[in-house]
Amino acid sequence: MTLAERIAALHARAVSLLAFLAPVVDLAVRLWVAQVFFRSGMLKLQSWETTQLLFANEYHVPLLPPNVAAIMGTGTELIIPIFLAFGLGGRVAAFVLFVFNAIAVISYPELEGIGLEQHYVWGLLLFVTLVHGPGPLSLDHLIGRWVRGKTAAGGPLATAR
Repeated sequence: MTLAERIAALHARAVSLLAFLAPVVDLAVRLWVAQVFFRSGMLKLQSWETTQLLFANEYHVPLLPPNVAAIMGTGTELIIPIFLAFGLGGRVAAFVLFVFNAIAVISYPELEGIGLEQHYVWGLLLFVTLVHGPGPLSLDHLIGRWVRGKTAAGGPLATAR
């Protein structure tokens, strides 16, 4: 076996390993980002009075009164990460949290340094999930397989085409 053939074989094995790991990485990304936002929502619930003060005095959410922004923001952080974690409506959940993350950066101009960098990382990971999808280890994937199976078997979904 020539050097070029050995390199090609090694490359093929590396690509196969990475392809095998991709679904696990997709899941890990979703779980990590989901827990970040969910924990933030739980923290807001622990001290609702402080949360309302922050939205009234620190966070300047455009177009919304502070009390509405506090309720919507906390609700978003508690509900949408669950969908992201399970990969149910994964792209929609990633999009909602991506926009939410961008609004957080815009509405808190004092955010800088490592805090701002964290928001960039979360935004990037959410964008990857948005573009790539939640992956094979998701409810979206399982539902898609079930629907494709029903249409292929000539079930009631096959006539809906």
